[in-house]
Amino acid sequence: MTEPHGKEHDHAELARAAGRDVEHVGPVLDGELIDDTLPQPRSRTASRRVVSWRQRCGAVAGRLWRSGPVLRSRSLVAYRVRKVPHDVLRLVWFVLRGNWRWLVKFWNWATYADLRADARRARLAGDADARRAAQELIRSDATARWAKLGIVLRRLVITLRVAAPVAAVLWLVDSVMDRADMWPWLADVYVGVNTAWSVVTVTVPLLLVLVPVVWAVAAAFEGRDRTPGAGWLVRPDRDDADSWIDERMISKALAHLGISPLDRFYKDGGELVYTVAARKDGDGTFAQVRLPMGVTADMVAGRRSKLAANLGRASLETWPTKGDEDGILDLWIADKGVLRGGAGGWPLVAEGQVDVFDGVPFGLSQRGLVINAPLIGVNWLIGGRPGQGKSAALRTLLLGAALDPTAELWVFVMGESPDFDPFAPRLSRYRMGMDDSVAEAATQALADLLAEMERRGKILGEQPGRPPKVSRKLADKAGLGLHPLVCGIDECHELFQHPTYGKKAAELAVRLIKRGRKYGIVLLLATQSPTRDSIPREVTRNVSCGVAFSVADQVANDGLLGSGKYAAGIRATDLRINTDRGTCVAVGITDETFELVRTFYVPFEDGADDVSPVIARAVALIEEMGRAVESSARPVIEAAPVVDHLADVDAVMDGQRRVRTQVILTRLARHNPGEYDGWAFRDLTAALTVYGIAPGKSDGHKVIRAEDVAAALADRAGDDTDGDGREAGRDPAGTQGLLPERPLTESPASDQREYGSGTPGTHRQPDPNRAEAGVIPGPAKVPPCLPRRPDEGR
Repeated sequence: MTEPHGKEHDHAELARAAGRDVEHVGPVLDGELIDDTLPQPRSRTASRRVVSWRQRCGAVAGRLWRSGPVLRSRSLVAYRVRKVPHDVLRLVWFVLRGNWRWLVKFWNWATYADLRADARRARLAGDADARRAAQELIRSDATARWAKLGIVLRRLVITLRVAAPVAAVLWLVDSVMDRADMWPWLADVYVGVNTAWSVVTVTVPLLLVLVPVVWAVAAAFEGRDRTPGAGWLVRPDRDDADSWIDERMISKALAHLGISPLDRFYKDGGELVYTVAARKDGDGTFAQVRLPMGVTADMVAGRRSKLAANLGRASLETWPTKGDEDGILDLWIADKGVLRGGAGGWPLVAEGQVDVFDGVPFGLSQRGLVINAPLIGVNWLIGGRPGQGKSAALRTLLLGAALDPTAELWVFVMGESPDFDPFAPRLSRYRMGMDDSVAEAATQALADLLAEMERRGKILGEQPGRPPKVSRKLADKAGLGLHPLVCGIDECHELFQHPTYGKKAAELAVRLIKRGRKYGIVLLLATQSPTRDSIPREVTRNVSCGVAFSVADQVANDGLLGSGKYAAGIRATDLRINTDRGTCVAVGITDETFELVRTFYVPFEDGADDVSPVIARAVALIEEMGRAVESSARPVIEAAPVVDHLADVDAVMDGQRRVRTQVILTRLARHNPGEYDGWAFRDLTAALTVYGIAPGKSDGHKVIRAEDVAAALADRAGDDTDGDGREAGRDPAGTQGLLPERPLTESPASDQREYGSGTPGTHRQPDPNRAEAGVIPGPAKVPPCLPRRPDEGR
C-alpha cells in the first residue's frame, strides 16, 4: 500500500542547494513493494458476489427442499423410519413363512401329495379307473425320479474316476519338478490351474455371503402377503391410509355392491381381470376392470354411492364410467379431500395473451391438470343451479377470447345482471336487461351471425385451395373479415322462452350451431334452467361442449351433457349446492369421456375486481397491433373484391417464357402484399389448378410457362358470353347463393305461367297464346324473385 508523506518542500530545497533547477512535479509518495504471492485481502465486490451466489444457491436448494416431490419423499422416508421396527418384524415373518412354504412344496413333491389326493378322491368316489391311473402315475414318476438320480450319480462317479487320477499326477509332477524345468505347455497348465483356484478362493467366500442374502430375499418374496403390489412399502402417513386404493381394495368394494351376477361370480371363486392395473393418475387412482358375464358398467355406476362408501370416499370422489365396451369399467377415485380445494387464480389474470385457436385456460381437471378449453370449432352450453358458477365460467371463456386481439365479442345478458359490465370497452355489441328490446337485439344478432356465416362461406370458397374452415392464417388477414367472432348469451332460456322472439331465436341458434363452427363463429350459451321447454332439444344434441354445475335431476343433467350421460355415470346431480360451487362436470372439452373441472374464478364482486384490469390489457393489446375493436354495425353481406390470380400471374411473368415458382411468389407478394403475402407453393398451385395449369419442371426447378398462362387466359375469354365477365351459364361472382332480403310472402299472379313436371331432356309443347305474342318457346328459367303485377290486389 502507498501512503502520501508530504515532504516535497524539503526535497526542493536540497536540490537548489546542489545548484539545479527543480521542476515541480507534484507530491512525492513513499511506498513499499508488495509480494503478489502473499494472500490478498478480498474486495467487498467479490465478497458480495460470493454472498449473492451463496444466497442464490441457498434459495434454489430451499425451493427444491420444499417442492412437492421432495416433500412427498421426505414424508415417506420419515414414515418408514418410524415404522422400521414393525417392518423388520414383518420381513422376518415373511422369511420364515417363505421357508415354510418351500418346505411344504418340497414335501408335496417328494410324497406325491397331489397324486395321492387324486387317488383318495377316486377311491371315495368309487372310480376304479381314476384311482388306478393316479397310482400308475405315482409309480411311473417314482421310477423316473430314481432313474434320473442314478444317471446323475453315474456321471458323478465317471467324472471323479477321470479327474482324480489327473489331479494326482499333476500334484505328483508339481512335487518332484521345478516349474522352470517343465515343458512350456505343462507350465501353462499349472498357471491355469492356479488361476482357477484363485478364482474359487475369492468366489466361494463371496457366495457364502451372497447366497444367504439372496435366500432371505427370495424367502421374503415367497412369504409375502398374497395381495397385489407392495403398497405397505410406499404408503405414506396420510388421511386415506386406511383406504389405500389398489386392486385388492377395488375388488372388495365391488364384491359388496349387491349385484347378483357379480355376487355369483365371487361365490364361484372368480377373480376380476384388470386390463389397467390401479395406478396413480393425477390427484387420484385410475383402474380399468373387465367385468364378468352378466355385469355391465352401467350396473356399477348405478350403485355409485355404495361403491364410494366401500372405498372410503365421497360420491364426488368416485367416478365409475363405461369404457370402450359395456363390460369394461373405467374407475377413477380421487385422493381424499383433494377436490375440496379450488382451482386457484386464473393463469392470465396478471399477464399473457391468448390465441383462441389454441384454447383458453378454463380450470383444473380431476387429475389436477390445467384444461385448455377449445373455442374455435365448438359451441358451448353451460348450466346449473343459481349461484353455482355458470356466469363466472362464461366470463372466464369470454376473458380468454378478449385477450386475442383478432377476436370480436358480442354479449347479451337476458336479465338485470352486471356480471359483464366491465367487458363493455372490448365488446362490439352488448345489451343487458329483461325487456323485449334486449330479446329483439339478441335475435337480430343471431340472424346477423347467420348472414355473416353465408358471407364467410363465399369468402372461403374464393381462397386458393378452397379451405374447408377458418384457420389462424386466414383470420390474421384483416381484409378477409374471417376473424374469430364469439357471441355469449347469458340466461339464454329467457330468450328461447320469449313469447315473441323465442321460436325464431331457437331456430336461428340451431342453424348457427350446426353450421357456424367452421367459419370461426362461436356461440356460448349459459342458463340456470336446462329443461326440455327452456332449451331446444336440437341445441343440446348439436352443441359440442356441455358444462353442468350442480343440477337438480336427471333431466337437467342430460339436457346439458347429452342424452344418456346420467345412465352412463356422468352425473352433475352429485355436486352439492354451495359446497361444490365452481366445480362442474363437462363433456367435449377434452378427449376424455368427461371431466370433473374445478373452474378458475376471476373475481368481480364487492371489493374485488380482477376483470377490469384484464379488459384494459386486452384493449391495449389491440391498440399495440394497430387494430381497433370491431364495429358493432350489422355485417355486410357483399363479398370482398375478387382478386384475379391468373391475371396477376400473367402480369408478373414480365414477358418471360419460363419463370421459377419461387420468383413468381416473390413478385406476387410485391404486386399485392395484402393478398399474396405468406403464399407458399401449394397456394400458387391451387390457384392455377382452377385454370388447368400445373407447374412444370425445367433444369430441375418448378416453373410456370407463359404459353400455359396465355392459353388459360384465351380459354377464359372464349368462355365469357357477356361483357361483364360472367361465364356462360353462371351468375356474376358474389351473387350466387344469396337469399332474398325479405321473405317471399306474396302469392304468384293468377296468370303466371305454370310449368309442368318433366325430366331433363324432354321438350315442352309451345304455348300458342305466347307464340302469337311473338315469344319463342325455349328453356324455362325460374327467376329468383317474381314481381307483382301493377294491378294486383286492386
